[in-house]
Amino acid sequence: MIKEIVKHSVRSFSRQKNYVLINILGLSIGIACSLLISMYVFYELSYDSFNEKSDRIYRVILDGKIGGQEVQASSTATPIGPTMLQEFPEVEDYTRLNIGGETIIKFEDKNFAEDKFAEADSSFFRIFSIPLVKGDILTILDAPYKVALSESTAKKIFGEVDPIDKMLRIGNDTSLYKVTGVFQNIPGNSHFEANIIGSFLSNPRANDNQWLSNSFNTYLLLKPGTNYNDVNSKIPAMIKKYIGPLIQQFIGISLDDFFSQGNKYTLFLQPLLDIHLQPEIQQDTKPANDPKYLYIFASIAILIIIIAAINFMNLSTAQASKRAKEVGIKKVSGSSKGLLIKQFLTESMILSFLALLLAILFIELFLPYFNSLLQVDLNMNYFKNWYSIPALLLITIFVGLLAGSYPAFYLSAFKPIQVLKGSIKDNLKNGKLRSVLVILQFSISIILIIGTTIMYRQINYMQNKDLGFEKEQLLVIRRAEVIGNRIKSFKEELLNVNGVLKVTASTALPAHNNNNNGHLVEGRREETLLLETNWVDYDYLETFGMELAEGRFFDKNYPTDVDACVINERAAHHYNFSPALGTRFLRGDNNNPDSIAYSPVIGVVKDFHFRSLQTEITPYIFIFKQENTNWGFVTAKISANSIKKTINGIENVWKDFTGNEPMQYFFLDESFNNLYKEEARNSKLAIIFTMLAIFIASLGLFGLTSFTVEQRTKEIGIRKAMGASVAKIFKLIAKEIVILISISTLIAWPLIYYIAKNWLQNYHYRINLGAFDFLLGFIIAIVIAVITISYRTLKSAKVNPAVSLKYE
Repeated sequence: MIKEIVKHSVRSFSRQKNYVLINILGLSIGIACSLLISMYVFYELSYDSFNEKSDRIYRVILDGKIGGQEVQASSTATPIGPTMLQEFPEVEDYTRLNIGGETIIKFEDKNFAEDKFAEADSSFFRIFSIPLVKGDILTILDAPYKVALSESTAKKIFGEVDPIDKMLRIGNDTSLYKVTGVFQNIPGNSHFEANIIGSFLSNPRANDNQWLSNSFNTYLLLKPGTNYNDVNSKIPAMIKKYIGPLIQQFIGISLDDFFSQGNKYTLFLQPLLDIHLQPEIQQDTKPANDPKYLYIFASIAILIIIIAAINFMNLSTAQASKRAKEVGIKKVSGSSKGLLIKQFLTESMILSFLALLLAILFIELFLPYFNSLLQVDLNMNYFKNWYSIPALLLITIFVGLLAGSYPAFYLSAFKPIQVLKGSIKDNLKNGKLRSVLVILQFSISIILIIGTTIMYRQINYMQNKDLGFEKEQLLVIRRAEVIGNRIKSFKEELLNVNGVLKVTASTALPAHNNNNNGHLVEGRREETLLLETNWVDYDYLETFGMELAEGRFFDKNYPTDVDACVINERAAHHYNFSPALGTRFLRGDNNNPDSIAYSPVIGVVKDFHFRSLQTEITPYIFIFKQENTNWGFVTAKISANSIKKTINGIENVWKDFTGNEPMQYFFLDESFNNLYKEEARNSKLAIIFTMLAIFIASLGLFGLTSFTVEQRTKEIGIRKAMGASVAKIFKLIAKEIVILISISTLIAWPLIYYIAKNWLQNYHYRINLGAFDFLLGFIIAIVIAVITISYRTLKSAKVNPAVSLKYE
């Protein structure tokens, strides 16, 4: 029975090769796109799942609101972990993680730049499932100045030599670190990255008791069976015990009064598996991915499969008139409806399986590009995972049933008497069902076109919006602390380099913020005001091209400016400084630690964006940078001419001041654009899959047009014989398509408007939706459709009427 069904299916394919090829190509591209998107979505959802204890690992999150400014961040105080281990019986262990970022590793006379340095407690490898290749898990980081290397870093530094007990110098630390272990490279789907992990006990703040200084990630391992909400419920008592006295000491009010003023200061536990998909929490580990994008791409995967399935339905039902006689004869010969359904579904399954094979070929060809675009490491693992092959077979069956079920039931329902009378053929010419399917197909395509256009416009807007400062041609040198207390001399020497226009030193930069501090103001000591803080020199404003709203910036002609400060417009408005100039911030007196000194506001800078445009501009304060504040960055404004030569000159000056230290630098515009790396990447991905979806829809439209023209061959011949021009015949065929796409557009517009409006709410600074966005989708769809049908329609219209009238 099965053999006969397959045999009949193969014969059927041979009679309709063109339509079979179009179906296979459309289905294969649809399956390939859906598989690629599914692989990416599952990869994102699998972050940190390699940890065997992932269901018991939690990160402690700071949840605060001070002076109207809310913050949720993974930065916590040093004593949090040890205290919770000691006082909370639910806690089995803890580890702190300090993301150090870029540093220089020195071994003998060689220097190695490393951008993934971290510090962790000795329990790190017991909590996280990162296997050790060498070293003892109990002692690997149990003392200061011990360090573990990833396999790739160990090979980079030591080659094939055993690295254990070798001594390294890290950064500017004068102490040597002993290599005590080598660990397997941390998987790409981990929320943190590290190639070198030093003992947290090496950090000067490892044993401090500063509860209000939040700088480190703290992770807890809860005991089996523990509900983390039980731990959350105990945190307020801990805050009251340890934070309460400090609030009383520094602000002069009780913790309850502090809270009654609308402030908040608490902690909560964040499940490990949630970290990568909660971008609203500030963190210094890998940027979290917005789950909305995963929903978008999962939807695109489903829509592409639907478009490919509609192609199959459309072309199958379009061929119904050709197969009607076959169905009629088989029914007269005794074939049952059930047997015919099995035959048509078998044909669908065979096509789906062939499409899967072609889809796998496409995936293998384009997966390297896909991985490069997304910066991930996806692979099919056909035989590594037991579920891979069954999953592919299930996809084949699902697509085969989705695409083939309706045509199977539709074709098998023909009655022999109607077929022989020719009434089926007459009814099929109406093509109402095909019109509905084309409308659905192009509605989906138009939604994708408009959605991708809006996404691209928003990314372009963020990358090109006036930020309130000049980000171009700013070369930023990291690790200014290497120069020590000679920053002033270093700047003077840089200004002698050809191509260097201006130079400034600071502790922070736009897109590189590192201090969001609480401040007190004269006359409002009961309030703590939260401001992003940056210590800068005299040349910062001019180097960055910022503008003043009122007052002045730090000026060498005013000696007292070294004790003053400058704020942004947002700070003045948000905290109601009226007038802003003359407002005095409280600070410690360096000469007399027991007394209070004041920093008057001497200027207000126009608002500028120092974070992503997803977030609102918040209060900002500039404090004068003394010579002994030598950490941070040195930024040079350079000429666009002879950039390479200018950089070489800057590097020579650096070497004169630092000896053999390598200079690490970046351009600020590139760094700022990295804030939108995820959006730009997702935008490219959406454009690619939208184009493929349109291509699949166009394949179906081409096949459908071919069938329509074929059905109307005699009609076209008669019209030509009666004097109709080629243009008029083209217009006749194209008119139907334009009407269908117009209906598709009317369906798509309200849907995509709702989707786009909700998506744009993620961005505080965003584009406005305009009529052009929606008209563009309609125009693109029309142009693509007209181009698709042109070849087949014009070819038929140019045929000699005498030939057309003979067509059967």
